[in-house]
This record gives sequence, C-alpha cells and structure tokens, in this order.
Amino acid sequence: MRPTKAIIHRSAIQHNLEQIKKMAPQSRIMAVVKADAYGHGLVPIAKSLAAADALAVACIEEAIELRNGGVTTPIILLEGIFESNELPLVAQLDLQLVIHNQHQIDLLKANPTDKPIEVWLKVDTHMNRLGFAADSIAEVFESVQQLPSVSVLRLMTHFACADDVASSMTQQQLDLFKSVTAEFDVEKSAANSAAVLAWPETHFDWVRPGLMLYGYSPLLGKEGHEHKLLPAMTLESKLFEVKTVEKGESVGYGAHWRAEHKTTIGIVAIGYGDGYPRHVENDAPVWVNGRIVPIAGRVSMDMFAVNLGEDSKDSIGDRVVLWGPELPVERVALAANTIPYTLVCGVTARVKYHWSE
Repeated sequence: MRPTKAIIHRSAIQHNLEQIKKMAPQSRIMAVVKADAYGHGLVPIAKSLAAADALAVACIEEAIELRNGGVTTPIILLEGIFESNELPLVAQLDLQLVIHNQHQIDLLKANPTDKPIEVWLKVDTHMNRLGFAADSIAEVFESVQQLPSVSVLRLMTHFACADDVASSMTQQQLDLFKSVTAEFDVEKSAANSAAVLAWPETHFDWVRPGLMLYGYSPLLGKEGHEHKLLPAMTLESKLFEVKTVEKGESVGYGAHWRAEHKTTIGIVAIGYGDGYPRHVENDAPVWVNGRIVPIAGRVSMDMFAVNLGEDSKDSIGDRVVLWGPELPVERVALAANTIPYTLVCGVTARVKYHWSE
C-alpha cells in the first residue's frame, strides 16, 4: 500500500489545551475545530478536546457532523446561519449562534424557535470583515435582547493583526471593543490564538484558540515549540526510488533543478495530489533518516525528489517526514511562501489518517 499517511497525536492536542489553560487561567476556552479541525479530523479531535468549555465551527454542517459523532460539548456557529431553515436545527442540536448582521436578526425575528438560543453579537472593530459597526452595538444589543428566541447574549470581536506583535492595530481594536462594550455586563470574547499568546489583556471571559491547539505558532517568525506546544500532525511517507544523478543532469518536470555535482536522488511518495504544496521552493526542507535534506526540482502530483547527497546511505523504504515533531510545519510554510494553516488544512482525502495517543 502507498506509504503516505498523516499521524494525528491526540496527546499533543490535550497537552496544547493544558498549555492554553495556563496562559489564560481566568478565561473559558472555545476550541476552534472548523475546517475538519484544521485538517486533523473533526470528530476525533473534538473528542480529544472534551476538557474544553465549548467548540467553534464555521457552519451548521460541521456542527451536525459533531453531534452525529456523539459530541455533546457546547458548539458555536462562528458564521451564524445562512437560511431560516437552519434555525430549528440550531435549537434541536443545542447550538449557539454568532450574529453579525441585520439579516440574521431579521431571520430570528421572523422564525421564533421553540427553544431559546444562546447568541453572540459580533462587533466589527475595523477588521471590516464581519460584525456590527462599533457605534451601533448598543442599539443592536437592545433589539436582540428583546427577542423571545434569545436566552443568553454575549459579545465578541476578532483581531486582524494579532500575529504581528509590532502592529498597533490590535491595541486599537481592543481599545475600541472595550469602550463600546463597557456598559454591558455580559461575557465577552476577543482573543484568537495569536492574542492568547501575545496580548493577555485581550483574554476576557472566553478565549478562542485555533491554530495553537494543533501545536503550531500563529505569530510571525515563531514556531510552536517556542510556546511549549506540541505538533499534532506528522505527515510522512517513504522513499520509493533511490538513484545516482551525474553532474549537470536535471530532475523532474521542466528540468527545474540540475545537479551541481554527482549526487544521490531519492523519490518520495507524496505530491500536490496529497496536499503537499507544488509551489514550494527548491531546497525546501524534508526530514530523512535523522537529517534535513533539500527538495530537488518541482513537486509532481504524486511524488517529488530530494537531494540525498553524494555519500547517501539511504534506501528504498526509508521513512520521510514532510512535517511533524522532526520538522516544524512553520519551516515548510516559509519555504512555500504560505502559512501553516494552508498546509495542514490542505492534506487531501487520498492520505490515510492514523490517530495515536
């Protein structure tokens, strides 16, 4: 069988959750598991996060999968509802809603539910994506509070630049959020993973960690281990060809790479059809037999080459790690000019998943 697989370490997830509790000891934790738990497997990860106070997903389809999978933890729909026919399911499945525009309020007004729903109002503090204008939040809060379908009302916002500790925008957003919500004695949430790490004054009643739960750093220029986090995914494969390439010979499509001297090339059974980024640069890091070796040539759909060196003792069948404890995904993301989110979320269905303790 093809050796490409993703090993998901449940113990790493649980370790990271405990680290977050230490970082924000006065806050409850809304663990973000949208996008198939950032590519790690929605239901298994949610069950590994049983100690979290709530789970957050993007949409009702993800919430349904969790409930069908036996997950009983409170669930928040971060994008709220899109259509009125979702509301009965929201009540039936005991979901919480984020409301970010008047259209969603109108849907609640026109379609009262038998069971009241817990609601979060999102305040736009100038990220200019979702949320009510900050100067309108008092009026919006009062109108939603009066709805018979609403049982509990909370407030939240989202930061645009918390990953950049040198940016002044996070402080500006925080100051605005605090000023327009000061009169409301309700639970509040603002901190994403980056803010959990770098902006403790944003923690409020709830923090919303996402990427850091999986062991990866959301801060620019940092890696997860620097925050005492453990990577939850090992993406690995094996060498399935080893050959000698003479000086001046090319490897792969487009003759994109040529050997500067006689060397040994290994072919790894993984490619962009498995979610490994095609646009990664030559010399991008790959772990083989305890050392880092560079990619040689373009990534193909099902394979790519690595330069094992002239003195290589590597063999067909040797284990290769694309990212994991041996090789931080942040380094691969840097070589691919992207962010860790896109790599772990991009692993395709062709890759076999294994869950370990």
